[in-house]
Amino acid sequence: MTDRAILWDVRVVAGDGSPPAERMAVTVAGGRIESIGPIGAASPPPGSIDAHGRTLLPGLIDAHVHLSSDTSRSPGFGPPEHLHGEEPRRRELGYFVLARTTTALLAAGITSVRDVGSYDDEGIAVRQAVDLGLLDGPRVIPCGRIISATSPGGAIFGTMYREADGPDEMRKAVREQIRAGAGFIKVMATGARSVVREDPEPAQMMPAELAAIVDEAHRMGFRVAAHAEGLEGTRMAIEQDVDTIEHGLSLHRAPELLATMAERGQVLVPTLSTFHDLSERFVTCFAPVLVEQAKVQQQEAYATVAAARAAGVTMAMGHDSGPPGDNLIELVRMADAGLGDAEAVRAATANGAAALGLDDVGVVREGAVADLLVVDGDPLAGIAVLAERERIWLVLIGGRPVAGQALAPARL
Repeated sequence: MTDRAILWDVRVVAGDGSPPAERMAVTVAGGRIESIGPIGAASPPPGSIDAHGRTLLPGLIDAHVHLSSDTSRSPGFGPPEHLHGEEPRRRELGYFVLARTTTALLAAGITSVRDVGSYDDEGIAVRQAVDLGLLDGPRVIPCGRIISATSPGGAIFGTMYREADGPDEMRKAVREQIRAGAGFIKVMATGARSVVREDPEPAQMMPAELAAIVDEAHRMGFRVAAHAEGLEGTRMAIEQDVDTIEHGLSLHRAPELLATMAERGQVLVPTLSTFHDLSERFVTCFAPVLVEQAKVQQQEAYATVAAARAAGVTMAMGHDSGPPGDNLIELVRMADAGLGDAEAVRAATANGAAALGLDDVGVVREGAVADLLVVDGDPLAGIAVLAERERIWLVLIGGRPVAGQALAPARL
């Protein structure tokens, strides 16, 4: 493909909530959208990509993923289980798993992800590989290691965490992540629902500690995402002006906090799928007390989505589950929770860009980055079409086709 191309006869869903536009031509050049206009009755110019009326929308954004070579949360993805007596497997195989992950994400129409914590800085390694052209994959914004107070979770998650105590040590931890190549900062405002010895209700750190993290990150131009489950820690995170609330399932109990988020433009990433995981998919893999807790939290998470929508809070899609490529089930769940199809599309496009702090992706407009998705169907009439891999007709990163049925080899 040349540096300039025309996507012909597309139904444009801009991703910003504006009405769709039928029979359009979108020209991309230099990695950006050059023009958008009606096609009239003319035939497609030579070399254009004729979409035959399919829907074009921004490439999808997942604001809460864990890029990891550990496939324990992704049954069927990655290598088969290692059996006793087989040859040892090298640690380097994990990077092939990560490469397969980026391929699966692109095949699902996902063109940008925010990695909210990975072991051994694997998210940063994937970001570098994509940026250097060694790997086709979505744009990656990694957090490096999650900053946490010394906690039981640190003993379980190991190199995914950077434990710290006291404001000065928290500030140093922020600087370490920036030095390592992080694109934003992730903090544990509360404990984790997946750790028996952590209570997710109270705040996990003191206000002065979180204040130091936010101040240092914002001072250096980096956004802050807060893992927040219980109300006390969520309240502290909102009051300390973090940029995104991850999970936030308790917010339906505090309408005043939702009002504050809406006023400040703080983004909620509900991650409904992770509660389905603990309460339904992996009930034999987690301690019974965590399974029972997840059943309650799932109900709360859905109630919070409805309450946040009513309050006008910006919500973004975050799968927080596996296997890679199945991410769009989260959009179906968000729609079912009360967003509806059109708002769910926005959660994975313009709102996702807001969560990542980007202003030139997540929308189809002139001058925007040409991260685009052409899908066979109308997601505004049924969001589930985005979760059907065979419906993903063409995926472009910076105007370059990288995935989709249109690129599949012809079947004899």
